[in-house]
Amino acid sequence: MHTTDRIWTQQLGDGPLVAVAVHDGHVVRDEVARLFAIDDADRLREEDPFTGEWTRVAATRIVGQHSRFEVDLNRPREKAVYRTPEDAWGLNVWREELPERIVTDSLAAYDAFYENAREVLSAIAEVYGSFVVLDLHSYNHRRAGPGGPPDDAAENPQVNVGTGSMDRPRWGTIVDRFMDDLGAYPFPGGNLDVRENVRFQGGQFARWVHESFPNSGCALAIEFKKFFMDEWTGVPDVALIDTIRHALESTVAGVLEELTRI
Repeated sequence: MHTTDRIWTQQLGDGPLVAVAVHDGHVVRDEVARLFAIDDADRLREEDPFTGEWTRVAATRIVGQHSRFEVDLNRPREKAVYRTPEDAWGLNVWREELPERIVTDSLAAYDAFYENAREVLSAIAEVYGSFVVLDLHSYNHRRAGPGGPPDDAAENPQVNVGTGSMDRPRWGTIVDRFMDDLGAYPFPGGNLDVRENVRFQGGQFARWVHESFPNSGCALAIEFKKFFMDEWTGVPDVALIDTIRHALESTVAGVLEELTRI
């Protein structure tokens, strides 16, 4: 791998809204794939397929193309390459200890991603003064197995909005407007259950945005429960995926309106 090889794709457009899906990818470098003990299905189950589709709600989009099992862009750098089962939900990822060369190349890709993100967001901040990032993810809720009961809905909202690293007094009106508008969307079967910091408070990417752009960057770490797919087979409900995108689109005007008031 050359350190200039990108493990993400991006589209740059106008406006202060950016949508990011760092865990959408499933690709891995050949030299990494040869060392996997984990199978393809187990990898896919812990990735966030279809989240890249939702980035279409913004003119500026960044989508991870490589698997989090190669390098996890939503973890701190020192934890971005999974080494042990404890790093990866108890899964045995590797057939043997990872050569340092593999780790070095993976971290070079991690660094390149963040350098690029800094350039993109700095340019947006220069033009618009401030910006909002929709940091899009999904999460499992059927860890008891394909035939087991789903996890308790009381502790697993359909949408978890993570704001743990945010200056909430500064950006809170954006959070509240986003949650209200998303929850009000006429979703099939009833309005979405949207709650804040129940399962997740946001990962490294949102934290990095807030630390790097404390006066100009607001990142909403948005986790959709995988009710839109079978998390064990990977089979999607295409109609639901499209509806989620429409629901996200319904929040854009309100988020941008609130941004102008800060």
